[in-house]
Amino acid sequence: MTSSLRRFLFSSLSVWFLISILGIYFIVHLKKFINFGIDLVGGTYITLEVKIDKAIENELAEKVQAVFTQIKKNYSELPVYKIVDSSAFISCLSEAQARDVEAAIMAYDSRLEVSRNGLAVTVQLSSQAITTLKHDAVQGNINVLRTRLDKFGVGEITIAAQGESSIIVELPNVHNPQQAKAMIGKAALLELKLVEDAADSEEHLLARHSGMIPDGFTVVRGASKRGNRGEVYLVPQYTDLTGRLLKDAQMDPAGGRFGTEPVVKFVFKPEGGEKFYELSSNNLGRRVAIIVDGLVITAPTLQSAISTQGEITGDFTPAEAQELAMLLKSGAFVAPVTFEEERHIGPSLGQESIKQGLMACVVALTLLLAFSVLVYKVAGLFAFIVLIYNLLLILFMLAMLGATLTLPGIAGIILTIGMAIDASILIYERIREELASGASLRKAVDTGFSGATAVILDANITHFIVAVVLYKLGAGPIQGFAVTMIIGIISTLITGLILLKTIFSFMINNLNIRTLKI
Repeated sequence: MTSSLRRFLFSSLSVWFLISILGIYFIVHLKKFINFGIDLVGGTYITLEVKIDKAIENELAEKVQAVFTQIKKNYSELPVYKIVDSSAFISCLSEAQARDVEAAIMAYDSRLEVSRNGLAVTVQLSSQAITTLKHDAVQGNINVLRTRLDKFGVGEITIAAQGESSIIVELPNVHNPQQAKAMIGKAALLELKLVEDAADSEEHLLARHSGMIPDGFTVVRGASKRGNRGEVYLVPQYTDLTGRLLKDAQMDPAGGRFGTEPVVKFVFKPEGGEKFYELSSNNLGRRVAIIVDGLVITAPTLQSAISTQGEITGDFTPAEAQELAMLLKSGAFVAPVTFEEERHIGPSLGQESIKQGLMACVVALTLLLAFSVLVYKVAGLFAFIVLIYNLLLILFMLAMLGATLTLPGIAGIILTIGMAIDASILIYERIREELASGASLRKAVDTGFSGATAVILDANITHFIVAVVLYKLGAGPIQGFAVTMIIGIISTLITGLILLKTIFSFMINNLNIRTLKI
């Protein structure tokens, strides 16, 4: 091994050389690591219909449950209710209870329209409340979809309202409708309900109740496990302990009874914790059904009072547990959705336009190389090498975030790279001044970097602050632009201040170069 090679292998430059090898593999297999946008490769277009009637039903159920919580201390037995055609029909047990229910509902929310006829109380949402609920249901579902599909806002996924109750979703580089549906996911509505009765079939269950489901209750099937159909459960029709009160959900890969099966652990917000504690402390020895999207995943027996934390077991595979945790964490849909339309869409740009756009990027980089070399000679070549590493780091970080690359995104990256050369120019101009005053190359380089670092940091920190504000206050594409901008700033500082200094240090310390024309 020659001394020059030994010096190179034991220098910090060897780390960057290893990165360049990984970078070549990364670029060659770029499609494996980064998704391409609809404008480049097409994708899937889906129209979702939001079930507004279900949103109204959920809203009424939530408000009636809240009112029952207020009056339950005055009555040993609460009334029952059912919701039909956007109206809640409450059957009270006495005139006094009916009056209390009516008064409590009117005081709880002025947007509720209440009428009483003997022991029956009818509750409806006002037309203004329904209009607001329609808008909130669509926007709430859009927010849930955005969290599931494009958490950082860099996926270039179009999620937008269409009309009063529809949502359109455009998924880049997804050509299988079933895959698209899987990405959108389920409603992920978590409900905790006390089990009133259970049997191995619905027929056996109903036989115990004169062949009819009691008022205020419903029958829910258990999720099939290992080929078995599972139990059938009689549970209350409505509950106020739902996934909307969740604070967090995580998959534990070995959190099961024997430490070998994955479970989903969840944490309630304070309000949910209080309700969970009340339910568990008052019903020790009873079973509680943990229901996700209308299926009982598990129904454990309450052994002790539980506050904010719980877990869901269900013979999950790690992938299933991870998916359920993600769906619960992203939040349940405000209202269920149905798939109304699915179609494949081709690239919005023609192949010729794509080639021209990429050619423009290549020409821009070539001109940048020519400018750097003509003005700063060998040092200009170093600056261009730094820019190439800058590009690699940006792509690395975008891949880690699951970003989608579009043609405007490519142009934006090239623009970021072009502006990043400012850092090298500031350093080189400072080095020129030192060399002109008679300083040695080593001293000029040290002074150039130390003198320009403060200016480079000031400029990039101000840009960084702007990008953070854009990310916090923006949404969708604006957040994506902000994330790309933040990544570009970080990459520019790493390559411009660390890699460039490493190249000069290797040249001076290991190659013993004492003069350099800049």
